[in-house]
Amino acid sequence: MVVSPATPLQPHSETDLVYNMASMERITLTPDLSLSRIVYAMWRLGDVEDTSPKAVQAKIEACLEQGITTMDQADIYGGYMAEEIIGAGLTQAIKDQNEVVTKCDNLAPAGRYSDAPGKYYDTTRDHIVASVDHSLRLMRIDKIDVLLIHRPDPLMDHHETGAALDALVASGKVGAVGVSNFKLHDWTLLESAMTSKLVTNQIEVSLSAHDALTNGDLAFLQERGVAPMAWSPLGGGALMTADTDLGRAMDAVAGDNGVDRAAVAAAVSRTHPRAHEPPEHHVSRPLLENNNHNRT
Repeated sequence: MVVSPATPLQPHSETDLVYNMASMERITLTPDLSLSRIVYAMWRLGDVEDTSPKAVQAKIEACLEQGITTMDQADIYGGYMAEEIIGAGLTQAIKDQNEVVTKCDNLAPAGRYSDAPGKYYDTTRDHIVASVDHSLRLMRIDKIDVLLIHRPDPLMDHHETGAALDALVASGKVGAVGVSNFKLHDWTLLESAMTSKLVTNQIEVSLSAHDALTNGDLAFLQERGVAPMAWSPLGGGALMTADTDLGRAMDAVAGDNGVDRAAVAAAVSRTHPRAHEPPEHHVSRPLLENNNHNRT
């Protein structure tokens, strides 16, 4: 189901909030954690006129109706406001059915860090722990299912960072840990100082950003049986309107198959081969992250 103005959302009560999720593929990251194959990214959650709890709840319900149970956040999204926006819209019925991914370490002079001297990365223990506590409080949840280090920190003390992440998993505040935008050497450095295994790397993959297919980013994860998360598989929306040779090629493929550009863009990301791992690892193809629920 594609949510559009032609298919208005129907309100649900707290008691009958039940969704049909059987058709959505699940990606298993650990024996205790799986995510929906398509992830609702909330980078632009605050960039609309109506950010009321009712409007946010309606968006999340639309995703859940399609089996999209995983929500992707970051402390910095919306100038450090997006987590609070989603928190106000998360009812207990929704919390019982969704998984929350969020990120930390990316600082910029905005929101609660308005006095920061500039943009930089902070992977110190104190910052990571404080960021997790902020995220839990703002989203009104008891646990972050997956915590990602948002960007590689060139000054990272991997022993300090790794120990802090392990401690958060042991405390129960975080279910699993991954990274975002890391290269092979960043991944191996951090994981060398951890007892927990990194479960994913969120990287940009789309028809307009396909370097990961040839620069080793995806090959490294495939070799190790790790499912990547592909951010902006629709090119941040630009692929939907581009009047370019690529856009026209997408239109031709879409026309031949009776679909739209969004389906073509998503299909390309979905074609990356499965990692060949023993069946008990349950490794699957990339998770796709989309921040426009009307195109899902």
